[in-house]
Amino acid sequence: MDDDVALVQTVDFFPPIVDDPFAFGEVAVANALSDVYAMGGKPVLALNIVGFPLELPKETLGEILKGGASKAKEAGVLIVGGHTVDDKEPKYGVAVTGVVKPGEQVTNSGARVGDALVLTKPIGTGVITTAGKQQRVESAILDEAVRVMSTLNRAASEAMTKVGVDACTDITGFGLLGHLRTMVEASEVSAQVSLGKVPLLDGVWELLDRGIAPGGSHRNLDSVRQVAKWHPTIVERARLLLCDAQTSGGLLIAVAADKRDQLLAELRDAGVETTAVIGDIVDEDSLDGKRIEVLP
Repeated sequence: MDDDVALVQTVDFFPPIVDDPFAFGEVAVANALSDVYAMGGKPVLALNIVGFPLELPKETLGEILKGGASKAKEAGVLIVGGHTVDDKEPKYGVAVTGVVKPGEQVTNSGARVGDALVLTKPIGTGVITTAGKQQRVESAILDEAVRVMSTLNRAASEAMTKVGVDACTDITGFGLLGHLRTMVEASEVSAQVSLGKVPLLDGVWELLDRGIAPGGSHRNLDSVRQVAKWHPTIVERARLLLCDAQTSGGLLIAVAADKRDQLLAELRDAGVETTAVIGDIVDEDSLDGKRIEVLP
């Protein structure tokens, strides 16, 4: 717009992933706002996007919108309108306008060799919400996943912009390794990740053992097989988990090694619960033509 203000635009919407309409609205808005936060921007305005069946109670739609409005208010975002259509399957999300100072935006293409990779939320929401749809998960496990998904990435974003980082992406539908792949390819580098350092939601291993995982997670795994180098001890269910399709996941941040501890301290001071160093950025020629190496 001028020397001090640039716009960040994003949009995201999806069908319900939980039964509670208010919680669905909260998660949908938190998820959509994450793209702005991943760029180091400040979301300011949003427009509702709604698909809703005529035969369902309007009160249900009201609860979805109330959930979204509640999360937008927490973020300091005004929902200034929107559009609704008749749809056989409910869908909800928002189009978001954010602002950032030109030159201070964070992209997913600036990762440098030697950077540490920091993740700010545990993974496993795809597996857990799929189990929830099948009524095959304990309520406490599902409730915790919903809490994590509805947590804004605002504090993590503000911490990383204060420190100054090289690259960032939010972890959503393509899974941890899918979004990491986009980062390293755009940055012309590679990455090493340690499975044991990746934070996980409680109960996710047991659900994977029972064969529960969304179709998107399987497609994600198929898409990264050609670029991933797996340690022999990384079994198939672990590979699937690292590719699990997330909703409103955390930020994956590439930060210079000499700023890593400062970033971790700022994240903790900001109240970010998860501050996991899960790997490093390495030279693109160091992995025998692969982009990502997964270690125990």
